[in-house]
Amino acid sequence: MRWYRGFFVAVLLAGMPLIGVAAEKDWQELFNGKDLSGWVQRNGTATYRVEGDSILGRTSEGSPNSFLCTEKDYCDFELKFEVKVDDELNSGVQIRSRSVKEDRNGRVHGPQVEIATNGTAGFIYGEALDTGWLSEDRTDPKAMKAFKNGEWNQYHVKAVGNTIRTWVNGVPVADLKDEKSGMKCGFIGLQVHGIREGTGPYEVRWRNIRFKDLSPKK
Repeated sequence: MRWYRGFFVAVLLAGMPLIGVAAEKDWQELFNGKDLSGWVQRNGTATYRVEGDSILGRTSEGSPNSFLCTEKDYCDFELKFEVKVDDELNSGVQIRSRSVKEDRNGRVHGPQVEIATNGTAGFIYGEALDTGWLSEDRTDPKAMKAFKNGEWNQYHVKAVGNTIRTWVNGVPVADLKDEKSGMKCGFIGLQVHGIREGTGPYEVRWRNIRFKDLSPKK
């Protein structure tokens, strides 16, 4: 039976790369690495442009928060991206967010995955909501130290139902039951935070923005 066991192992090993390839095909690139096709800017006057393999957001003095948003809405998903931000700038990535002209003239609102150098990176904030922080407990010392100032940081976000989980550089940060925002679907948006007059300019960069749809198949 030795030949049979050897044959079985060979077949198993041969199939493993195929499984990996199939899993990779489930991921979509939200940024094509060339231009901003599929994205639209909302609110504010910060500038967004493609530089190398990244989307570069640059502050505009006196501007409110600006957002570069996907044209499509998403519900249940996984999101991965890398980000690098100037130490002086606060930023974030909106998920399941909305912009409706009848509501505060299109003010972007919804859950925001925080990008910051002050220990709050990866926690969830209610952007333009009446909730404040959706992540009420932000005291985990490992999570607070996960973000590396001045370097590229890897983010992983998983949103299914009312559960939102995040990782920064592989470290678990948020594990949230979102029962406050009321947001189930919406766009993904790259925030450049507003700055006061007489400050800046500051920059934030995103690259390798990848998405996997986890919505139930119809």
